[in-house]
Amino acid sequence: MSGRRRLDWLGLTPEPERELPVAVAALRASSPASPSPPPGARAPAGKTPGESPGETPVEPAATELAAAERRRVERLVLRGSRHGWLRYLAEVTDLVTSVAEGSRPGDRAAALLAAEVVLDHHRMLIGLPGAGYGRTAEDRTALENAVRTLRTPTRTGGSR
Repeated sequence: MSGRRRLDWLGLTPEPERELPVAVAALRASSPASPSPPPGARAPAGKTPGESPGETPVEPAATELAAAERRRVERLVLRGSRHGWLRYLAEVTDLVTSVAEGSRPGDRAAALLAAEVVLDHHRMLIGLPGAGYGRTAEDRTALENAVRTLRTPTRTGGSR
């Protein structure tokens, strides 16, 4: 190959670009029910967040987190490298496995979606040249375990 950059990793699947930003933003939030507002976020003039009936300050924060994650993914796809992309997906894998293990609070549905998307991506790496498939072997195993765990309903409330 010449000195040109390899871009074959970009053609695997569009799902990570479409589905990961919202799911990852939910996982990055401090808790699934009440993410903290982004730094510098302000309420409308003369109002306190949540002051009006039906007003929820969580939605703008969640929207802002998702937009920031979408920008990050866009930068990786447009200007990044295969190595940087796999590093990002490894970070997502860490978030997912932490939620699955219970060592981090998080939205289990978002974790399951992210796990399935990244796992599918990593499985398709077998068709590309290079060491990507081998490099993601541990992550594939961790994601397979996380998917099994996250698909298992949790017991809440009283016992039978």
